Amino acid sequence: MQRHRFFAAASNIQEGRITLDADESHHLTRVLRLSEGDDVFVLNGEGREWECEIIKAGKNSVELTIRRELLNPVESPLDLTLAQALIKGDKFDLVVQKSVEMGVTRIVPLITEHCEIRRAEEKIEHRLQRWRRIAMESVKQCGRRKLPEITEPLRFDKFCEVAGEHKLIFNEKGGRTLREISAQLNKANGQVNGLTLCVAPEGGWSEAEIEMAEANKFLFVHLGPRILRTETAAIAAVAISQHLFGDIP
Repeated sequence: MQRHRFFAAASNIQEGRITLDADESHHLTRVLRLSEGDDVFVLNGEGREWECEIIKAGKNSVELTIRRELLNPVESPLDLTLAQALIKGDKFDLVVQKSVEMGVTRIVPLITEHCEIRRAEEKIEHRLQRWRRIAMESVKQCGRRKLPEITEPLRFDKFCEVAGEHKLIFNEKGGRTLREISAQLNKANGQVNGLTLCVAPEGGWSEAEIEMAEANKFLFVHLGPRILRTETAAIAAVAISQHLFGDIP
C-alpha cells in the first residue's frame, strides 16, 4: 500500500488536528483524488511524522485528525554537509535529489573559480527555490522526516571560514580513499558525528583553491582510479560516507 505523505507547518498542527496549506490540499484532492476517511501521513520537516485521517477535504484546505505519531528512527546519526560546486543544467537537481535520499543534512552550493555562474541574482534565487522543492519531494519519497537545509551559494574562500571540523575535499589528482580517512578519523576522535564533503565543478579545483584547502586543513580524498562526473562524485561520496560513518550498512 502506497504511503501518501504531506508537509504541514508547525503553526498548522495543534490539538490533535492538522490543516494542510493550499498547495498540499490541491495535491491531495485534485491530483491524488483522496477524500474523507482516507489515511495519509504528515511530517513537519523537523523530524516528526503522524498518521492521520482526512476529516474534511476542500480544494484549498484539508483538515486531518491525528491517529498516532511515528517514532521509528529514519534519520542518519551523521550530520553530513555536502558542499557542491555549481554545475550546469539540471545536474545540480540530480545531486540534490539523490543526496537527500542518501540522508544528507545540508547542501551548500559553492561558487568556485571554474564553475559556470554567469547568472543574474534572481535566477540564482529561482534555482534555490527549485532545489528546495526537489528536496521536499525527495524527503516525501524516501521516508525521511527532516527537511535538509539548502543554503545560499557561498564562494569557496568564504566557505573555508565556516566549514566544520572534519572536512574532506575530493580531488582526482591525489589524496587518500574514504576508507583510509575513516580509519584515521575514528582512531583519532572515536565516533565521527559530523562530516563536510567538498566536490569540485567540471573544471576541477584551481591551484589557489587547492592551496586554500591545504591552509584550512581539509583532508584530500579521491574516489578511485576512474574519472567521475561531478554529479556522480557527489552522490558516490555521500553514499560511501553514510556507509562508513552513518546508517547505510
